[in-house]
Amino acid sequence: MTIGVERLFDELGHFKRYQACLYFAAVFQAISCGIHYLASVFLVETPKFLCGVENITDVLFVNHTAASLQDIWSLYSPGKGPVVVQTAAGQQWELSQCQRALRLDPGDDLRYVFNGTKNVEATCPGGFVYDLSEVHQSIVTDWDLVCENAWLAKLTQPTFMLGVLIGALLFGDVADRVGRKPILMATSLCQFMFGVAVAFSGNYYLFVTMRFLLAMVSSGYLVVVFVYVTEFTGSKVRTWTSLHVHAAFAVGIMVVALVGYLVRVWWIYQIILTLSTAPFLLFCWSFPETPFYLVAKGRHQEAQQLLDTIARFNGLPATLQVSDLLDSNAAEGAAIDEKVAEASGPAAHSGESEHKISILDLFGSCRMAIRTVICWSIWFIGSLGYYVFSLGSVNLGGNQYVNLFLVGLVEIPSYLIGCFLMDRVGRKKTCAPALLLSGVACMIVIVVPNDIAVLAVVLNMTGKFAVAIAFGLIYLYTCELYPTVIRSLAVGSGSMMCRVGSIVAPFCVYLADFWIYMPQLIVGVLAFIIGVLTMFLPETLGQPLTSTLEEAEALGTKPSKGTAKTGNPASNECLELNQPMCKA
Repeated sequence: MTIGVERLFDELGHFKRYQACLYFAAVFQAISCGIHYLASVFLVETPKFLCGVENITDVLFVNHTAASLQDIWSLYSPGKGPVVVQTAAGQQWELSQCQRALRLDPGDDLRYVFNGTKNVEATCPGGFVYDLSEVHQSIVTDWDLVCENAWLAKLTQPTFMLGVLIGALLFGDVADRVGRKPILMATSLCQFMFGVAVAFSGNYYLFVTMRFLLAMVSSGYLVVVFVYVTEFTGSKVRTWTSLHVHAAFAVGIMVVALVGYLVRVWWIYQIILTLSTAPFLLFCWSFPETPFYLVAKGRHQEAQQLLDTIARFNGLPATLQVSDLLDSNAAEGAAIDEKVAEASGPAAHSGESEHKISILDLFGSCRMAIRTVICWSIWFIGSLGYYVFSLGSVNLGGNQYVNLFLVGLVEIPSYLIGCFLMDRVGRKKTCAPALLLSGVACMIVIVVPNDIAVLAVVLNMTGKFAVAIAFGLIYLYTCELYPTVIRSLAVGSGSMMCRVGSIVAPFCVYLADFWIYMPQLIVGVLAFIIGVLTMFLPETLGQPLTSTLEEAEALGTKPSKGTAKTGNPASNECLELNQPMCKA
């Protein structure tokens, strides 16, 4: 029979009415996280543009003539040469994207080839003219983020990902200290506030600042919601409830594509996307704290009220007591602590009785340090591979809105298959082969002949599909590998490494300028190595969630008779791993 807090799921149901309502409500908000992560695709979209000239009467591009620039946008390409225009004053200009040249003594006829003298202007004092047929208004067109200011537009997404990185670490730590519920409520409210503030940004720097803050709270919600749903669902359904949070994120990507197609004005587009958060704000205040957190913090009265509420909502008798979830030693220890606290007063109770949790607890022993390094590596390669494959998808051509929609859609099968495999062959035996498959796919792409483009696309999609499986399960795997007291911190720090990978990914893609297959080579080698290292992690399939560091360290071990006699897991760990730091 299951012992500890996990027993509540055997008594009250692994995924009955109460848990289902909480789960789908929490996952609904995760859709908005996917939305805000990918919203910049159309917020900073750069349409075709040229240096501007006033009062244009005639336009010539190659051998095509028109009365205005709007008539030649469908034909224009920067690599085909300048656009020649004539103004009402009789001036003839050669227009490029970042410069314009005035023809001196051009004559009366408008010719595309001109061998006379030109007065070249390296800047565009007359501003820029944009092709507004596809993008009606973006921050690029509003604030002229092109040419010498183009780097500002490119900086928006790395800045956002930096906010995601900081938010993942910050809110993961805070959630372990103050609880899951306050963080879910605060980050949801801030998502709405900062999302609206982004839409009404009056300048670029305010826009970037609001997006940075939006990234922090979106990341904070996404980190904590994984822990939240994990601690409210039983082991029988925990795999698919965790992975389907990723599916909600993928739905958010598809929503971005749909809204981007229907709304071409960036601030209206931003407001519509932000409104997806509003319904959640109406009922998130009624969310309870998780039973694991309440029991771990000794808030037994609140935990008992929650157990009674779950039982009544699920149509079961409220007979389960908090004392039933604690072993005899823990219950006795808690009773002693309460008596000491009553005898000593509040000052003694608030002293040094509670261990201060920090990121160093992830490296508290040899076993936990090795586990943390491998987990962080999986987070990193999952994000790096995901974004390298995604950024490479722009070469597919066709309709950009359809492409983005398919990028979100293709993730869902990977999560479904990953969910199926995780519950049957295990977390480790799903994650490791997925990374190995991704690495092999990347290696094969390198030797594919250039004239077999279809095979290259299939292999790239195979690599992304495999990475998505590993990327999807690492959240749940991390939750199961660490105890309650540092679970949010573990997921938060892992998500931080994930964001490091997402920041590195664009630079990895830029290496294709030196060799087209360099990004695949880097991802392939790293994925293969990390896939091998993953085999050294313990299997958590069917194991109850751990509450203490000692229980977490014991995962994957088979105590010998000597171990049972000595009862010293730290000493036995040193003997088994034979690490110098343990010997010291």
